[in-house]
Amino acid sequence: MKQFIRLSEIGVLVLLLVSVRHFEYQLFYDPLIDFYRYGGHLAMEVPEINFPKLLMNISLRYWLNTAISLVILFVSFRDKNIVKFAALLFALLFGIGLVTFSVLYFNLNAENVMGLFYVRRFLIHPIFILILLPAFYYYRLKKRENL
Repeated sequence: MKQFIRLSEIGVLVLLLVSVRHFEYQLFYDPLIDFYRYGGHLAMEVPEINFPKLLMNISLRYWLNTAISLVILFVSFRDKNIVKFAALLFALLFGIGLVTFSVLYFNLNAENVMGLFYVRRFLIHPIFILILLPAFYYYRLKKRENL
């Protein structure tokens, strides 16, 4: 029964991550969504962008996804040390990602337009949870083997 409750909690949290993605137009300012979706990047037709507002919204979305991801990790492993380490990792990756995004944006040309796309994608989608969840699971398995 405990396992079912834990999986149900994780399922609800995953639905929250899906909801963030589903309601992205209503919740966040991001003119780059349509820029990449409808091929504006092929013609380099960069839309008018309020860069501070874009950074704020990308940051908000990143930290919202991060908070949900950290709760998923806690529900999965019930270990505060894992959550602390993951939070530190998320913060480090955020700093690197935001600096890279800013540099690519201010030097936007045909060569780095897809680089901007992928860095932005790492910032706005909860990709790191897909890496961390199996990594911590593997860590736990190895830790148990050594006991």
